[in-house]
Amino acid sequence: MDRVTETENVHIDQLDVGGRMWANCYLVTSVQTGESALIDAPGKADLILEQLQGKNLKCVLMTHNHSDHIGSLAKLKSTLRIPVYGHADDALGYPVSLAKELTDGEDVAVGNLELHVFHTPGHTPGSLCFLADQFLFSGDTLFPGGPGYTDSPGNFQSIIRSITGKILSLPNDTIVYPGHGAPTLLGKEKDELRVFLLKQHPSNLCGDVLWLGN
Repeated sequence: MDRVTETENVHIDQLDVGGRMWANCYLVTSVQTGESALIDAPGKADLILEQLQGKNLKCVLMTHNHSDHIGSLAKLKSTLRIPVYGHADDALGYPVSLAKELTDGEDVAVGNLELHVFHTPGHTPGSLCFLADQFLFSGDTLFPGGPGYTDSPGNFQSIIRSITGKILSLPNDTIVYPGHGAPTLLGKEKDELRVFLLKQHPSNLCGDVLWLGN
């Protein structure tokens, strides 16, 4: 487990999930109370459970229900007996029942932290992003250099609306922790997206899209 961010309010750790094929897994901790939330549950459950020893884990927040994000979810829930939160539109794809179906605009309290919920459909119908202070956990909605994968032109338009209508209103210095790969700065993504939006694109555009490559 690597500490990737440390402020007076929040500590963010990235867990070792047991290989590159899995998604990123983040532990978000309130400094004042020591209570934590886990963002996504990929990888090998025994490895994650080992890293969570001694942590005051209150919930698992799921960005979406794809297999590379849920590999350890069932065992984490059964072993730790903690609630799992996600969006109703992805609920049937989870291996466990959701204790709470999150909605756009609500806040999840973790100690003294408030994690703000954004419903950002496109990659999946129930994709979510979570904002803790100036840190955005974007799941597979936003990556460095482009949006997440979409399997149809309609879903591509949906993910673009999610990003432009909700995420771009955040400050430029917001640090984005995506579901895969390295973090990025929201201001950089805004600049590249503006270039993308000025261009003409085919009506059937979808798949893996890059702001500066399409």
